[in-house]
Amino acid sequence: MEFEVVIGLEVHAQLNTKTKIFCSCPTSFGDEPNTNVCEVCLGLPGALPVLNKEAVKKAIALGTAINATINRKSIFNRKNYFYPDLPKGYQISQFEIPIVEAGEIYIDFEDGTKKRIGVTRAHLEEDAGKNIHHGNVSHVDLNRAGTPLLEIVSEPDMRSSEEAVLYLKKLHAILRYLDISDANMQEGSFRCDANVSIRPKGDTKLYTRAEIKNLNSFKFIQKAIDYEVERQSTAWEDGVYEQEVVQETRLFDIDKNETRSMRSKEDSAEYRYFPDPDLLPVMIPEDMLAQCIQIPELPDEKRDRFVTEYGIKAYDANVITASVETARFFETMIEHGASPKNSVTWLSVELQGRLGNGVTLMTSPVDAATLALLVKRIEDATISGKAAKEVLDYLMQNRVGVDEAIATLGLRQMSDEGALVAIIDAIIAANGDKVAEYKAGKEKLFAFFVGQAMKESKGTANPSKVNELLKARLH
Repeated sequence: MEFEVVIGLEVHAQLNTKTKIFCSCPTSFGDEPNTNVCEVCLGLPGALPVLNKEAVKKAIALGTAINATINRKSIFNRKNYFYPDLPKGYQISQFEIPIVEAGEIYIDFEDGTKKRIGVTRAHLEEDAGKNIHHGNVSHVDLNRAGTPLLEIVSEPDMRSSEEAVLYLKKLHAILRYLDISDANMQEGSFRCDANVSIRPKGDTKLYTRAEIKNLNSFKFIQKAIDYEVERQSTAWEDGVYEQEVVQETRLFDIDKNETRSMRSKEDSAEYRYFPDPDLLPVMIPEDMLAQCIQIPELPDEKRDRFVTEYGIKAYDANVITASVETARFFETMIEHGASPKNSVTWLSVELQGRLGNGVTLMTSPVDAATLALLVKRIEDATISGKAAKEVLDYLMQNRVGVDEAIATLGLRQMSDEGALVAIIDAIIAANGDKVAEYKAGKEKLFAFFVGQAMKESKGTANPSKVNELLKARLH
């Protein structure tokens, strides 16, 4: 039987406010456990929450970016459940009226086609703390408790793990372009729950879904969804679907590459939602809304502008604008005089290929101005493209300027016509037989003469100049 996959995603994005959503405790990452806490985020009796206005502003910015409805009035609720890292015994979240609803995100495929993914809602809530397990002992760090979150819930519009990852990458980029979240997956500030179900091809019914919890890597998200689809498909074909596939929360084991049951999935009624009596409804004034909907250029807009303004290919523009850091790096190269076409290659292929092992574009020893100058040295024929790769390798290891690196490595391209003519004349004189064969019609020998000239110049001869002079001397 052929199945259709149905995927909906819930993304939890920590907002990059300086303080927590309902108190003035800092949101800094990596501090000593249980130091960024107070009466409010510890849930002590009598402590009253006060809403962080910046969190509201950032939620409005996202809603604007995804063409959503911004509700001028929204409500905070208490979501009641017990976890050891949630000291109040309930989470303050939004249920009936979220601040953002009915949005959309378009994902882009390599063949140039697009697909619309609906966004049901994005609501504000507080994050829980963190459980740390050491063997049979568990510790609770409440520094994260109360950090502002946006929970962004998609429609079940994705039909493959590939589409899910494309959606997540686009949403990740939007958050970074808006500068409302650092969206650091390793630190848990961008994590995802995937709701996965299957149905016979052509069926429109939604069947039982399994929720895969707390995925924080694009690679693991894809693997977890693929495993879950295979598990559910096998259960259906084996006639045990109703026994094996139940509404539950599952975890992805990255070592075994499989999902496993964690707990039964609660329905909203089990959370006993009710309006938080300590928080008034959120009323967004007109002037605040007008201010917050002024957002920066987003990935799709920047991609289209790069294609139009710089004449680069749509695929290259997609690669460059996939992250705000890469887009800014590229634009800085252009500002420093490098051509758009060569900037694309030397950024997306050469420099990116030398990053890794903890070195990112932001921490690279070669910044945008330096790479732009290297590109300009290729374009003004100071060095060849091949030599430039050696220079880039050297720059990644040594804190020196481009011109100093070229001089140290002795890679400055020979363009002096007199020096090149002397080399070419010597090669012609030493290879009379090949000259005769070439003049008799064996034109492939031209590459031999070029090779000999490059060899004699130790690779520093300007190739186009060599070709020009050789053609003149051999005819």
